[in-house]
Order: sequence, then structure tokens, then C-alpha cells
Amino acid sequence: MSSNLELSNSEQKNSILHTETKQFSSFYLDNKLYGIEVNRVQEVVRSMLMTTIPLAPDYVRGLINLRGQVATAIGLRHLFGFLDAMPNEFINIVCKLDGMLISFQVDEIGDVIEVSEKDYEPTPQTVPENIREYMLGVYKISNTLLSALNVDSIIKFLNKKN
Repeated sequence: MSSNLELSNSEQKNSILHTETKQFSSFYLDNKLYGIEVNRVQEVVRSMLMTTIPLAPDYVRGLINLRGQVATAIGLRHLFGFLDAMPNEFINIVCKLDGMLISFQVDEIGDVIEVSEKDYEPTPQTVPENIREYMLGVYKISNTLLSALNVDSIIKFLNKKN
């Protein structure tokens, strides 16, 4: 009887693990679905006037004045190498990290998507290394995959380059 009880507890733990969810602010780059954990996003704003930074790498698109606060705009298309068919305007996903504002420029904003941990998969090896290094993994949702970005990896890369 105790083995049934243990199995039952194990099943309970397993079902608790599989019911854990995360929310992602989703967006599109090159018609592919990506997401940043909602708790990392401060706000989403349309294309804004930007001051370019001379001699900055091409993925550092410039500086944006966001109601008196300066945010560094990072072009995810440039960082990932999606340089063909560039949109006319970008959407800015603003994140506050370690006291600084970073704006990730994306093609189009999506919805907030809630995913279950049971739908998580490690980043596939077929994803190019220059993108895979910035990903947490992927989540299977309906008929597509949500590629979850690791904001900390991107910030670490940016700090290393300075």
C-alpha cells in the first residue's frame, strides 16, 4: 500500500511540475515567433526618433529618449543576421535591466502567451549558433514554436563588446 501512496505522491509532484506556466511577451522577427518573459518587459512602444551612435556596431541602432530616460536600442534583426526584407518601422520592447533601459527592436508585436513547462524543449541544434546562444529554449504552442530569448545572455554579450 505504501508503494501506491509513494507513486501517488510522485504523480502529484509530476503533475505540479507540468502545470507550471510562464508568460512571454511575444513578437516576430523575420516571420518567426519569439518571446521575452513578461516580468522582464517594462513596456512596448512604437517606432521612435533615435539618435545614432557613431562607430557603434550595427546591432546598436542608437539611443531613444523615453520620457526623459535614455534607452539603448538593440536591433535584434541585426544581432541575429536577418538583414534582408527589413521593415520600414520597428516596434520597441523596452526592458529595464540592472538599472539601465534596453530597447529591443522587433518587426511586429504579438500577444502575451502563457506556456506550460511541459511544452518546453531545449533550443534545437538546427538553430544557427549566433541565435542559439541568446535563447532559453523553445515552447511548442498550437501549430508553431515560441523561441524564448535569454535577455541576460544578450546583455552579457553587449557588456563584453564594450
